[in-house]
Amino acid sequence: MLGVVQGIGAVWASPYTLAGLVAGTAALALGARATFSDGALVFHHVPFGPGGALTLGNVILHTGKSLDEIAPTYACRAHGGNDCVRIGDHERAHVYQYMVLGPLFVPLYFAFGGVSEANRFEQAADRYAMTGRGWWPWPKPPLSAKP
Repeated sequence: MLGVVQGIGAVWASPYTLAGLVAGTAALALGARATFSDGALVFHHVPFGPGGALTLGNVILHTGKSLDEIAPTYACRAHGGNDCVRIGDHERAHVYQYMVLGPLFVPLYFAFGGVSEANRFEQAADRYAMTGRGWWPWPKPPLSAKP
């Protein structure tokens, strides 16, 4: 049953997945490589973008070598601190968010603040990467909730 639900979610997210595939295919021509990881098709060594990773549907565009790389959380970047997360775990949360929201994800993402620490989607992705749960942005539990 879970596979059926995930399949429906992948279809629902497919408009953004298609955009990710187009960008990933262009990146392949520029030296990127593709793998499957964290519930998505991942393009590593993507030579464009500001660095880090970007999820589009079930595609992750990553400028680095591995989703096992560690990065500071958005709150850490904004306010200081030492909280870091595995990039793959953070991006997997966005894959789940896309599978639920489909074409609504990007408008909602920008309506809630875009790429920033204040964005509920980023807070939820960091929370999921830190605790293994809480990828859905509503309600907003505290980031410190540990399993």
